[in-house]
Amino acid sequence: MHSRPPPRHQGKISAWKDEQGFGFIAPNGGGPAVFVHISAFPGRMLRPVPGDVVTYQLGTNERGQLRAERAAFVLSPATRQAPRGAGSGPMPVLLVLGFFGFLAACVFTGKLPPMVIGVYLGMSLVAYVAYSSDKSAARQQRWRTREDTLHALGLLGGWPGALLARHLLRHKSSKASFRLAFWFTVVLNCAALAWLLAPSRSGAVRALLG
Repeated sequence: MHSRPPPRHQGKISAWKDEQGFGFIAPNGGGPAVFVHISAFPGRMLRPVPGDVVTYQLGTNERGQLRAERAAFVLSPATRQAPRGAGSGPMPVLLVLGFFGFLAACVFTGKLPPMVIGVYLGMSLVAYVAYSSDKSAARQQRWRTREDTLHALGLLGGWPGALLARHLLRHKSSKASFRLAFWFTVVLNCAALAWLLAPSRSGAVRALLG
């Protein structure tokens, strides 16, 4: 005799912390919320957001607490809405490419020394690694990178890499206060670059860095 598979339940994602990779499901018909981890979703091509309707099997963790297993979205990937605040469009990538294209044009016309592009590329790489490490630490509940450190990296020229990390890794993309501070550092950095590009100062910058 073949044993019957465990019954599947249905509910709605009531809360989701994407940076930590877990949330809770409100079961249809009421009852206590059920913990769900991102590993319960096979493939993980889509990330849950509050309001998603899912089906799941009930299991328990090592403490005997209920958790969802073998979860699946009720809507197909073709009809499911894009996650909110995920930066799903190509705009962040186009912005980074446009910025480095602008820097390349400034170097080509002699307004900036080539070292400037190297500084932005190097700081962007550092920022991307910092965001990636912080996302991994959040999921594993390890020591996190301070937010002011991430903002400092962006202010010092790493904002293109930080922008790509927020877009591609979906990290630090939903917290409104962080988004506001992030774009403030972008504006400050670009303002400093514009100040250096002023005709009265560009020659001194080339002499100093060249």
